Parts: sequence; C-alpha cells; structure tokens
Amino acid sequence: MDISQTNTLSKVSFSIEQTVAAISGVLEQLDVPRTLHQPLFRGNEWKYLKDCLDTGWVSSVGSYVDRIEQMLAEYTGAKRVVAVVNGTAALFIAMKLAGVEPGDEVLIPALTFVATANAVAYCGAIPHLTDSEFETLGMDPAKLEAYLADIAQNDGETTRNRFTGARIKAVIPMHTFGHPVDLDPLVELCKRWNLELIEDAAESLGSFYKRRHTGTFGRIGILSFNGNKVVTTGGGGALLFNNEAEANFAKHLTTTARRPHKWEYFHDMLGYNFRMPNLNAALGCAQLENLPDFLESKRILTMQYIEALRNVPGLKIVKEPSFAHSNYWLNALVLDEDVSSLRDAILEATNGSGIMTRPVWTLMHHLPMYKNCPRMDLSVAESLEKRIVNIPSSAVLNF
Repeated sequence: MDISQTNTLSKVSFSIEQTVAAISGVLEQLDVPRTLHQPLFRGNEWKYLKDCLDTGWVSSVGSYVDRIEQMLAEYTGAKRVVAVVNGTAALFIAMKLAGVEPGDEVLIPALTFVATANAVAYCGAIPHLTDSEFETLGMDPAKLEAYLADIAQNDGETTRNRFTGARIKAVIPMHTFGHPVDLDPLVELCKRWNLELIEDAAESLGSFYKRRHTGTFGRIGILSFNGNKVVTTGGGGALLFNNEAEANFAKHLTTTARRPHKWEYFHDMLGYNFRMPNLNAALGCAQLENLPDFLESKRILTMQYIEALRNVPGLKIVKEPSFAHSNYWLNALVLDEDVSSLRDAILEATNGSGIMTRPVWTLMHHLPMYKNCPRMDLSVAESLEKRIVNIPSSAVLNF
C-alpha cells in the first residue's frame, strides 16, 4: 500500500468516526432514542382508548372518528377530511375519485416509498417515474415540464403519452421526509396538461408550503398515521378535500357503499371497507393535541444536528426549502458525490454503535415489479439513492 492509499483510508476512517461521534453526541445531549423514529405517548392516549373500551365503540363507528376528521380539517385548512385505515388506501381512493382507470399512466417520483407506486398499480394503472430535485428531494417541476413537452401530446382535454398511447391522467408528488415539493409550478403544470394533482402528503403532517398546509393544493391530498409518523393512530390515513360533495362520496365509498338505514343492508355500488376504527382514531386525537410540541421538538433536534455536523466534511443535513416550513419527519444526511461510496460504511458504523440509521428507499425502477415502467431521465434520484442516510428523528426530547 502506498502513502496516497494510506492517507485516503485515514481520511475515510476519520470522517466516519467524526460523523458517528457527532450524531451520538446530539442524541446523548438531548436524551433522544437511538431508534429511527418512534411514537411518543404523553397525553390523553390512555384516557381516550379506555373510553372506547368502556363504551364498546371500538370499530369503524364512533365519536373519535368524527373528531379526528374535524381536528385534521381545522389544522390543515382542508374543507373536509375522511379518515381511513392507512395512507395507501387513501391514495387508492384518491385516484379512484380522480378518474384514474386501468391502463392510464400516473406520474410519480422514482424516489418514493413503494406505497405510492403500489396504489397506482392497485388501480390497474401504470406508474410513470419522474426525477427529483436536490433542494426538496421531491418531484422536479421544471424537468417534468420539459419531459412532457417531449413525450406527451394534449388535445385540450386529454394528455397522452405519444410513445405508448396511454392516457396520462394524474401527477402524484410526494413530500419526501416531510419537506414540501415546490407546488406552485406543479399546480400550473397540471392545469396546462389537464392532469389531476393528488398530493402524497403521507410524511408531511405539520409541513407548510408558503404558509398553506401540504395536501390541500391538488384535487385531493392524503396523510398517513403509521407508527413511525409524527402523529400515529397505530395504522391509519386520511383524505383531504376542498370539495364537500367529493368528501361525502369518499366516505360512502370507504364504508362499503352502504346506504344509511336503521337496519337494511343495501350497497349501491362496489365499495371498500377502509374506514378508520374508533380505537385508532382515539389514539390519533390524543396525538394531535400534542402535535405543536412534537413539531417543536423535532425542529430543535434538527437544529442540533445541523450544528453538530457543521464541520464534518463530505456531508450535509437536509434543510427545509426556502419556500416551506417542514415538519422534519426524518432527518437525512446527504453525502457528497465523491464520498458516496462510504454510505454503507456509515450505515454499518452507526448501527454497530447502536444508532439506528437507514438508507433511502430503493428507487421504483430498481424493484422487480416496476423495472419496466416508463420513466424519464432519473439522474438526480439515482444520485440521491446512493448518498442519503436517515438518522434518528423521534420527537422525544426529555419529555
């Protein structure tokens, strides 16, 4: 081994050790769990769950279901909210309501959790993969606009892929790790191309784009309340609507399409058993009461990470875009291109030190079921896939 190789290995070792030490120092100073993200129960969770058990209202009918829908509407500014069993079900229903049909193409980011693509596939539609931008980690509106100009044609009502002949029906941006996508140009793009905008805001409860909550810019938005989200219902999701009639139809559709009646079971169309149980809603109501504290706690943690890692060479912490206020659901390190080969070594070193870290999701076209999906140039997403490391992000700060 020559001197240059020795120096390179020394720098590599120092960088990784410095990174682990900086992260560990923040977690110890703030007394934060070393898991990636875990829920915090510090309010009325036990009280509300006991109320469900005492009254017997534990399933998909109960006062807490109505209450969580109202709380979410008030917080997000949506006109109506419909609570469902999970975020994937919410996305599926959103596309059904937006008119996505079998054979249609739906534009989604290649850099997303698999549920986004799965929900498209559940509709019999085809995920059409788009690239991300470095600032937001989400869908790149300018690059998508240029891409559509190359591959799509519009007759004033319908947009079609000129190569496949398929109708392109909808665009689903996903707010990665809670950081809002640049929505204004996406809204305008959808108008120009006659596309439905459905926001996958599964990770962004508490995030605002230009002072307006994510999930309220398109025809429909969705949220997730999985156990690792800022607010959890155990398992659950919600649809956000700006249209009262469409919300009413969504509630009907997700409640097995049963017509209201004292005793008769008559279902007037194919419906889905997707309603959120009262038990889950009760947990969510208690969690929402503490949402402002959770968000403040997560922001403090992020600022501590930024400070602690400021002088660590070769990486940066992802910050909220200039036009947005992020919930900082998951904190992410992005390695510089020239040290991207060290990602797995950092994952190994942190997890070996008892600090749970994870890479970003595998890109959709790298998964066997979506490898043949239509896609644009994905150079930014492919770069990010190799360079992102998520680090502990729980809201627990000495509570």
